[in-house]
Amino acid sequence: MLNFTALPPLSLYVHVPWCIRKCPYCDFNSHASDEKAIPEAAYVDALIRDLEHDLPAVWGRSVDSIFIGGGTPSLLSGQAVERLLSATRARLPLKPGLEVTLEANPGTLDREKLAAFRAAGVTRLSLGVQSFNDAALQRLGRIHDADQALETIEAVSAAGFESWNLDLMYGLPGQTIEQALDDIRAAVACAPPHLSHYQLTIEPNTLFHARPPRLPAEDDIWTMHQQCQEHLIAHGLQPYEISACARDRQQCLHNLNYWRFGDYLGIGAGAHAKISNAHHGCIERSWKVRHPRQYMERLLDGKDAAAHIGERRRLEPADVILEFMMNAFRLNEGFPASLFQQHTGLPLALAEPALRQGEERGLIARDAHTIRPTPLGLRFLNDLLALFMDDNPAKRHIAIVTPP
Repeated sequence: MLNFTALPPLSLYVHVPWCIRKCPYCDFNSHASDEKAIPEAAYVDALIRDLEHDLPAVWGRSVDSIFIGGGTPSLLSGQAVERLLSATRARLPLKPGLEVTLEANPGTLDREKLAAFRAAGVTRLSLGVQSFNDAALQRLGRIHDADQALETIEAVSAAGFESWNLDLMYGLPGQTIEQALDDIRAAVACAPPHLSHYQLTIEPNTLFHARPPRLPAEDDIWTMHQQCQEHLIAHGLQPYEISACARDRQQCLHNLNYWRFGDYLGIGAGAHAKISNAHHGCIERSWKVRHPRQYMERLLDGKDAAAHIGERRRLEPADVILEFMMNAFRLNEGFPASLFQQHTGLPLALAEPALRQGEERGLIARDAHTIRPTPLGLRFLNDLLALFMDDNPAKRHIAIVTPP
């Protein structure tokens, strides 16, 4: 039984499962659909019903951040986002001035829609640019080109958004080190407050997995990472997580809650949730039904209050320890030693053997207050996390990923 002295912060994740086109590298729960064919009103109805079903698990708790992800949430109208956020405000206490992020892709935005999103209460945009190289964008299956990306960035600034993120990828098919640096130079010229820089990985159940493209050599990919980070640091974007850099006070608060093992509700088709329960001394994970049509049908027919939940399970203490470390060791600064017990309900002594091994191997550094990954530990994060896996061989195949 977990012993919580206080519950961790709570966030809300909203999943919008449609894209105009499914990218060949994408393993997220997304479905190709023309913008006009999306059942927007019915889906927002289902999201609100989903949220209502989840309320008993978080009575009395306030929400610190909201993230609307996908898919391509910018396919929704401003009216739909306004209705969703208004319904959320009516059902949950929200932290004053909370961060509300919406993921958006160039090719799905214009100035009118951006203004509507801002009026609805969106405070931060995350733009899926991925590259400023037209040939690379075509290979990645993106619907926009570099000029459209730059036009969208200008429109975001014109709409008055002070907080926004650029998503870029590196290690792309056929990409050279210089081309990766060209992408970073183009991004820096746009002066983003936040930049996420991800290595392309080939995931199961994707077109790239079925027909693998030729990727750069591993040494070249590591050189891309190092040289790109050096350029970002030189231009005021400080890395604070494996894949994220930000200017002062522009870190993504929603993602920081994931990485610090905070709680989050997840509504929408395929959305995940993690909720701590002090009364029962447990942490519970749940997954909603993945297919959007089934998700809407099960929520809106009113027959079974739990029919939209695909799976629910309580975490064992060994799972809690591993999941905490999977997230917290992504942060360059690591975590305060006291945070472990606060957010897991477990004594840090249970993780001591693995922490000692990590320290002996040069993968972590610690003092009386803080535990953090070393540069070597960040580079070989999977090796570090393997120290926290028990003797169950299946756990050695857990994917090391950021929560949704």
